[in-house]
Amino acid sequence: MTVRLSRLFGMDIYTDIGDYRGKVFDLVINLEKGRIETITTEALKAKTKQEAKRIITDKSIPYKNVRAAKDILIVSTGRVEEEEEIEPTPKQRTAFRYRR
Repeated sequence: MTVRLSRLFGMDIYTDIGDYRGKVFDLVINLEKGRIETITTEALKAKTKQEAKRIITDKSIPYKNVRAAKDILIVSTGRVEEEEEIEPTPKQRTAFRYRR
């Protein structure tokens, strides 16, 4: 799934069962890993730590929950486990040799 970041802003967000969650307001990007971490449906301009924590917990969606992005964003309702990258073992990297 490839979408320009500029297209995400203002998109409607729906769950995979059809519930409306809001519009994309802000994106939290991890520059070290080069990926989007969180989508918020409200401005992150908080005056207190409690208000910022409320916005992050109640008004945001982890980007790993996004299932589709075209005209709208579809996010999963359940908790999604982070996929781990598995390093192949040396045995898996070698080519197979066939004997006669």
